[in-house]
Amino acid sequence: MRIVLEENLEKKLLNLYHLLKTQHGTLRWWPADTPFEVALGAILTQATAWRNVEKAIGNLKAADVFTPEQIHAISQDELEELLRPSGYYKMKTKKVRAYVEHIMKRPMQVMFKQDVPELRDELLSIYGVGPETADSIILYAAEKPSFVVDTYTYRLISRLGWVEGNFHYERLRALFMDNLSHDVDLFNEYHALIVRHGARVCKKTPQCDACNMQTNCTFFLRKTVQQ
Repeated sequence: MRIVLEENLEKKLLNLYHLLKTQHGTLRWWPADTPFEVALGAILTQATAWRNVEKAIGNLKAADVFTPEQIHAISQDELEELLRPSGYYKMKTKKVRAYVEHIMKRPMQVMFKQDVPELRDELLSIYGVGPETADSIILYAAEKPSFVVDTYTYRLISRLGWVEGNFHYERLRALFMDNLSHDVDLFNEYHALIVRHGARVCKKTPQCDACNMQTNCTFFLRKTVQQ
């Protein structure tokens, strides 16, 4: 993946942020009551819709199995059944178990004392925690500035004509990390807005008529010329 933008990167990124906020308002993401719930959600949302994560988390709460100690104490079969709505539940059970076992030895409040690079390395060392999950935990649970990108981000940025080539997580993340102030609130809201836009407007089949970025979008302008 190659970044096509060459100048005024901060200005263009902030302009995009304000366009997204004008369209979708303030979102105040992530919907969770505790840092541990954020981490669980970040693991469970892999390859599934958020509504399925909510069902799985609801199961855990209803069963009164919602602390690291409680999850650690129940059997694999019991945990699998509670996490079944999240999809790929057997694999996700292993991932949740691995995360819980790690924080039983290294509590989250201890891990979160580290700077972002060290914390990110530690999270990435845990089975089942990839870059997107690690950055979500850092940003939304630890409340430290680590920008989260995903396929929604890539789809939007590539359609705008800002990148070329196949999705590359670290290069796309660097576009934001290297050109924006490391502000937790900005990173939090920006990522949430991109997800909302990708889910509702810039979908696989884009709803261009509902988008307020038409004049800035290479995809839309090319499609208009072709018509």
